[in-house]
Amino acid sequence: MTTGARFIVLWDTPQQRPAFDRQYREVHIPLVSKLPGLRRYTLSRNTTPMRGGDPCYLIAELDFDDMASLRKAFQSSEGQTAAADATSLAASAGTQMHSMVYELEDVLAVPQR
Repeated sequence: MTTGARFIVLWDTPQQRPAFDRQYREVHIPLVSKLPGLRRYTLSRNTTPMRGGDPCYLIAELDFDDMASLRKAFQSSEGQTAAADATSLAASAGTQMHSMVYELEDVLAVPQR
């Protein structure tokens, strides 16, 4: 059973790390936080590939109730603004981003100890 939808962005290591970090925190996060229907926004750092590949500098995960809500968010003016900022951020910091969307399915709830 589908329990949500996720948009994930994998950022390569930027050539201009301080500029990237500053722009990401001060401009990009506030823009993304305005997406309609956004339920959760997490960042991951210090990644370690387990089976080949290069580590990502940053991983952003944005959760929505369902795929329709996710699509609606990125079709909105807020979504278009956030997407344009991400493209600008990648270009100015000398990095690449890789993104995908997918449906979530909870298959196991692990009790807290």
